[in-house]
Amino acid sequence: MSTKSSAIWGSSSLAIAIFALSSSPILTRITEHDMGPYGTIFNRFWIASLALGLGKVIKLLWDKHSGRLSTTDNTDNKAYTVKDFFSLFLVASLDSICLVTWAWSLTKTSVANSNLLHNTTPIFAAVGGWLLLSQSFNRRFLIGMVLALGGTFLIGFNDFHIDRETLIGDSVALLSALFYAATLLVTENLRVKFDTSTILLWLYTLGGLLLLPLTLLFEDRLFPASFSSWSAVIGLGLCGSIIGLGALFYSLKQFSSSFVSLILLLEPMIAAVLAWLIFAEKLSWLNGLTFIIVLSGIYLAKSDGELDNIGSTEAT
Repeated sequence: MSTKSSAIWGSSSLAIAIFALSSSPILTRITEHDMGPYGTIFNRFWIASLALGLGKVIKLLWDKHSGRLSTTDNTDNKAYTVKDFFSLFLVASLDSICLVTWAWSLTKTSVANSNLLHNTTPIFAAVGGWLLLSQSFNRRFLIGMVLALGGTFLIGFNDFHIDRETLIGDSVALLSALFYAATLLVTENLRVKFDTSTILLWLYTLGGLLLLPLTLLFEDRLFPASFSSWSAVIGLGLCGSIIGLGALFYSLKQFSSSFVSLILLLEPMIAAVLAWLIFAEKLSWLNGLTFIIVLSGIYLAKSDGELDNIGSTEAT
């Protein structure tokens, strides 16, 4: 795949990821009418795992029928090492903790504050990339990151109330950002060898197995009890987990985890617009100002040449 083609596919997948992931906090809030955070994420994982497994089987049968099975150069045929299993288990654990803490924060604080603090990921991703992956950033990228982060904090400025309950929820949402950054860093390393669907299938299968005993222990029910909750959790499994996270992981083949997490700062703005359309939440002039600030920060960071740092050919 050429550098130009890789950039187009990477940018397109990142745009799809942003819009798909923006629906997650709204769908999560709907499911929590019936279930707690463990049940919400467990059902999200098994639905996504089932859909991905069926997709793998269909593709295998199609390749066999078309006679391409023996000639297909698939990364799944490469031998798994102990390091690979450890990394796959680690990314499943990190993503599970990330989503559970984020879902739990939504029961303690507002969607705006939770989504806002959850998207402080660039801070942790940049520090982790610098410490663990020897990534370097010039002054323009860092200024752009600070500007974009400052804009996201202004989004929730009006309704950021400090009391015991919201302070706990806000702190947990911030903790989820740390695990989100760690998930992106580990996945960036896994993308060198494995394709997106393989990583996701391992992630959701292992994550579901990890969350099953916790759901049985701490939740009143294992599955949703209403049509709206079933619809929301299916939406989380298919749209948020497969389409959203799949497109996000695909983009990590072309862009660094730090830049991807920075672009994801668009997510709170899109979520705010969705909340305005669905729940009739008000958008003030301050929201418009912060949109401009965040977009300016992202443009400034992008213009440092990060988009020209295209990864190697996508694993098939």
